[in-house]
Amino acid sequence: MNEVPDPGTLLPWAPERTGESFPAAAMQARRGVGFVASFWLALRLAWRQLRSDKARLASAIAGVLFACVLVFMQLGFRGALFESATNLIASMRGDLFLLHPLTVASFRPEPLPRVRAQQALALPEVERAVPVYLAQATWRNPETGTRRTIQLIGVDTAAGVMDFQGLAPLVDALKQPDTVAFDMRSRPEFGPVQRMLGDAPLTVEIGKRRMEVVGLLEIGPSFGADGNVVLSEVNFRRVVKERPATSVDLVAIRLRPGADTLAAQARLRAILPSDVMVLTPEELRAHERRYWEEATPIGFIFAFGSLMGLVVGMVIVYQILFSDIAGHLKEYATLKAMGYSGFYLARVVLGAALILAVAGFIPGLVLSFLLYDVVGGATFLPLRLDVRLGASVFAMIFAMCAVAGLLAVRKLRDANPADMF
Repeated sequence: MNEVPDPGTLLPWAPERTGESFPAAAMQARRGVGFVASFWLALRLAWRQLRSDKARLASAIAGVLFACVLVFMQLGFRGALFESATNLIASMRGDLFLLHPLTVASFRPEPLPRVRAQQALALPEVERAVPVYLAQATWRNPETGTRRTIQLIGVDTAAGVMDFQGLAPLVDALKQPDTVAFDMRSRPEFGPVQRMLGDAPLTVEIGKRRMEVVGLLEIGPSFGADGNVVLSEVNFRRVVKERPATSVDLVAIRLRPGADTLAAQARLRAILPSDVMVLTPEELRAHERRYWEEATPIGFIFAFGSLMGLVVGMVIVYQILFSDIAGHLKEYATLKAMGYSGFYLARVVLGAALILAVAGFIPGLVLSFLLYDVVGGATFLPLRLDVRLGASVFAMIFAMCAVAGLLAVRKLRDANPADMF
């Protein structure tokens, strides 16, 4: 039978002595506090256990740090790939774009009839249809004489469909015959153009024609082109003589103020033949990105490299936690004999995994931030470590350590008090 305990044997704050009752909400609050306290106790126990072997702890942190840096670099390269690949497209200021259906990337355009630009002007909401020419030609280094492929961007610079930094002051100069604007963010293999330019135009050789660099602008290299020059339509055809005047690579369409973009897109698709796609800026960037993500192995390689880094880090953390459990198996058995559940001991192991994740991520984040500056300066790629990327990598590292901890928890089944004592 249940007996009422003697009040003299109870603690001063016991409800039987104070006469207090415990509502359901209060009981739930106490359970919550109890869980937090229990988790904090498990975390402290995990930290003391890890700290008992400093060499093993350092090895585990180094493994997590290695995985963290590898994932940061792979995802950074992947992000720089997509950003640089769409950098030219993102600089175009058009409401709609006409593109040949067989064009897979901007550096490999499929020409479409120039008459499609005139046909687009038949719509009253279309204010301007500007042809854009894209091609690659050889550039001779003005200092060493070596040749390297460079991207040519031919466009009516006064039409306002290109938003390159530094282009506006050069609009009138680029109307002159045989003039170009050089991308100052191009790779240094093209020569010290910025230093050699000075106050007077610099004479260079593009393709088989001598041109004058009249100014500098900023675009940036990509995986498809190491450098860029901007020139007018006429000067473009002077360099790329094999290109017929009736063909263009892209048409940027500007709509009149207040026009509905989606409605204009639907009407253009209805009146234009099937040899042209009508895309919004977002669709054009997605089309460009899809090529690098699906039609080339580069995107897969970076994703696979990130996965391999996580696998290597998980194996290292698993080995450390497994060895740690095996080395303290008697202690775990003692805790079981004292009444601690297997779930509580599992929280201790997962707490150790969390500690390793945080301890390895912080130095990995700092090291990756420094490496981004070094690698970005060497490759001229837009490597950026922002909050979103940092949060994503931390989630991956935490998941990696958690999986390793769950795998190592299986060793706790050997901690049977009956077998140990």
